[in-house]
Amino acid sequence: MSTTHKGVVRMVAVAVGAFAFTFSLVPLYRIACEKVFGIRLDNTAAQAPGVQAAAVEGRVVTVQFDGGVNSRLPWSFRPNELTMRVRVGEQYETTYHAHNNSAGAVVGSATPSVAPARASGYFSKTECFCFTAQTLQPGETRDMPVRFIVDPSLPADVNTITLSYTFFKNDVLTERASTASRATSAPPQTAAAIQ
Repeated sequence: MSTTHKGVVRMVAVAVGAFAFTFSLVPLYRIACEKVFGIRLDNTAAQAPGVQAAAVEGRVVTVQFDGGVNSRLPWSFRPNELTMRVRVGEQYETTYHAHNNSAGAVVGSATPSVAPARASGYFSKTECFCFTAQTLQPGETRDMPVRFIVDPSLPADVNTITLSYTFFKNDVLTERASTASRATSAPPQTAAAIQ
């Protein structure tokens, strides 16, 4: 087999491997979002044949809200509402209250959890502060929104869902924010100081 022929075979093998890897990324991304982050990307359960609208029409469940911070994060963080009665299949919004108790800018990242665990696949967040890191300046207070939908195919014996968040300090981004803050607040050098 010639060197050119071997090179062509290798290039074809690499191309096929790259295609297979790229093709597998979609289901891997879906699994990561649903299992690790609790984000449901599709609505197949609600669209599945056999889901009877009459059976869920008017169904109301209770959603409880909880929140806390890791001990290394100098924030106060709590839900503005403790419970909400929601109709399945409809979008709702609530907010969480955050306050930076420190004298410097701090960046936090929120980790969500849904209980009971088997309800997590039926609880979809369409907008959430947990999707990105949040920066609070010294003494800053902010109400952060969460929009969500409870899937109509939620098992009939689940009547209460708890949405909980834990905020952690993001050390890398906090250090960057602190460095940027120091750079902007440093007094300009005078001509005498430069000489």
